Amino acid sequence: MRSPAPGQWRASSLGRGRVADYKPFVMVDGEGVRCALYVSGCPFACEGCFNEAAWSFRYGAPFDDDLADRIAEDLAHEAVQGLSLLGGEPFLNTDVCLRVVRRLRSEHGRRKDVWCWSGYTFDELLAEVDAGQHDKEELLSQLDVLVDGRFELAERDLTLAFRGSRNQRVLDVPASLAAGGAVLRGERVVA
Repeated sequence: MRSPAPGQWRASSLGRGRVADYKPFVMVDGEGVRCALYVSGCPFACEGCFNEAAWSFRYGAPFDDDLADRIAEDLAHEAVQGLSLLGGEPFLNTDVCLRVVRRLRSEHGRRKDVWCWSGYTFDELLAEVDAGQHDKEELLSQLDVLVDGRFELAERDLTLAFRGSRNQRVLDVPASLAAGGAVLRGERVVA
């Protein structure tokens, strides 16, 4: 497993605009019925990763207008609660992720939620923002839920909802941004 220094890994130099998979109408990648977009490329290289094939930034197919339109059409279905961004590493594929999220927000506002799984911790993402990573800042600001942290095989727990290891957290992103630190989903914030 690798850990970057703030600003070391940039989507502009690593991302290739490729998608490992797209799964509409799933119920395992977050709450409710969802559309799940798996982007290609992840340098974290966590031992035991469930999606090792997507580590390569050249894996899969290029993201294109046809897929963008298909995702938008699927997200418009009344049964769909929202979008899930997985990978690969979404924060190193911000060109693809932001394109989809911007359109979702334009068409649905906050009526549809956005979940994201990242090897970055929330604090590491804040450090990335401080290092001038404005694309990561914009993506983070559009999320409702972040499952953060690298998968750790020694911490694996198959009983956990929406995460694979005990070190990972399910965070309320708007509350975390307002508090300036990680706030667990469902945790009450005291002012």
